[in-house]
Amino acid sequence: MADIYLTRGGKEKLIKELEELQKRKPLIQDEIARAREHGDLRENAEYHAAKEALANLMRRIMELDSKISRARIIEEQNIEADKVFIGVTLTIQDEDGDDYEYTVVDLEEADPAANKISVQSPLVQGLLGRKAGETVEVELPAGKAKFKILKISR
Repeated sequence: MADIYLTRGGKEKLIKELEELQKRKPLIQDEIARAREHGDLRENAEYHAAKEALANLMRRIMELDSKISRARIIEEQNIEADKVFIGVTLTIQDEDGDDYEYTVVDLEEADPAANKISVQSPLVQGLLGRKAGETVEVELPAGKAKFKILKISR
């Protein structure tokens, strides 16, 4: 599997979520044991719900384990700081003259409300590798749009 690129804070967030899920695992296993004591398992909804919850929990634990083991810290990578790549904060201007500031992150860390957009988003895909001062036409789901890259920083 391919590496994923996260900020230090993003990796710490995944580690914290993993630790929380690992604490929940014994609680769900106890629920299964209690439900098993209620008799016939074929008609025991509590038992089946607890088993499903455990399966979902284990799936997420395995997913987090995999992501954490493949994570590379963006700040430790030798990425050009003057071009649009993962890990940069960029300020762009749309055709109406409105300015927007975004931090480019991996899909795992994307949070549009916090102005963190995925490197896989159509906007960033259209801007990748470009430098400050360039005007770029980007294909978005709503159609083509032009953006001027005003500033790129780390």
